[in-house]
Amino acid sequence: MSEGIHGTTIIAVRRGGHVAMAGDGQVTMNNTIVKHGARKVYRLGDNAIAGFAGGAADGLALFERFEAKLKEFKGNLPRAAVELAKEWRTDRLLRRLEALLVVADREHLFIISGSGEVVEPDDGIAAVGSGGPYALAAARALLTHTDLSAEEIVREAMRIASSICVFTNDQIVVEVL
Repeated sequence: MSEGIHGTTIIAVRRGGHVAMAGDGQVTMNNTIVKHGARKVYRLGDNAIAGFAGGAADGLALFERFEAKLKEFKGNLPRAAVELAKEWRTDRLLRRLEALLVVADREHLFIISGSGEVVEPDDGIAAVGSGGPYALAAARALLTHTDLSAEEIVREAMRIASSICVFTNDQIVVEVL
């Protein structure tokens, strides 16, 4: 991030008709931890959850926009995701926002970026942020080789990521649908 504020981990897993999303609470500025308990995962109404990695103000601004799109399209998550990505890519002010969103309902899971990308992972797992690759690898192994629930998988994947990534801590917020 241009201000030197970066680092977080967001992981989401769909399994057995449920989706769980977890985010750590650490906020860093350059090489200094400035907050341990930030909230980066939110429930959007009764049927969707979202998390962000990147600048806090940027992520929160995108949450508001996504929630408005979700209402505009009556809970249709794929349509809301595509419309937000189009707006994010074409609006001069929005293009400057530095964050990634992970959004999910019980049927869909997407990563949305400011370059207009809307990616639905093949395996029902999405991870972003500095600890994203670690959490993703852990979640893939747990999904394949255990019978753990989606919630149990995201909690364990975050625990593993926080033990490896210096920009990720173990103060985890989890939302489940």
